[in-house]
Amino acid sequence: MRPELRISEDGSSTLYRADLDEHYHSFHGAIQESKHVFIEAGLKKVGSKSVLNILEIGFGTGLNALLTMIHQPDSLIHYHTLEKYPVPEDLAAAINYPQLLGGDEVLRCFSAMHTSAWGTEVEILNHFFLTKFQVDLCDFNSKTKYDLVYFDAFAPDKQPELWTDQIFKNIFAMMAKGGFLTTYSAKGSVRRAMQNAGFVVERIPGPPGKREMLRACRE
Repeated sequence: MRPELRISEDGSSTLYRADLDEHYHSFHGAIQESKHVFIEAGLKKVGSKSVLNILEIGFGTGLNALLTMIHQPDSLIHYHTLEKYPVPEDLAAAINYPQLLGGDEVLRCFSAMHTSAWGTEVEILNHFFLTKFQVDLCDFNSKTKYDLVYFDAFAPDKQPELWTDQIFKNIFAMMAKGGFLTTYSAKGSVRRAMQNAGFVVERIPGPPGKREMLRACRE
């Protein structure tokens, strides 16, 4: 199913999957939501480290990767991201994040994120190294110990198989002690699945249009 390009209420692009009746981001604002959920609540919570390992569940439009690269220039970042159904390159080229977030250098980096080879670490910028995996989350495992996980899968009612106790146990095992996981979801079933996996979970204020979200820590 080819996604449809749409413009969210803050003027930034998002995509819509008709088969799931689901947008890739909050329609209140794609950039606004990603900054709140993953940068403010996740990246800034982890803080500045010399080396930072990040795992993203759901590469999608590449927005979270782009914002992370821009907002954390003082860390050497190894960014691993999973996407079973990559966005077609012609559609990715129509997304307006580079125009809203920066100039030619941001556009070059964003284009490189979408056109780089899968399964290979690629230097996008001198401090940002990207590895994309075209794989189902249920089949993914890594020896990397992640300091931060962005859990940005489609909603639990759309893809319930990705929000289970076992999925979060697998992620817990791949995280460094003191690492954080953030997600836009605030469902009680998700919180309980995270707790069953061993996480300490807190409800925190959500982005505009959403009262709460979840942040989990491997203590």
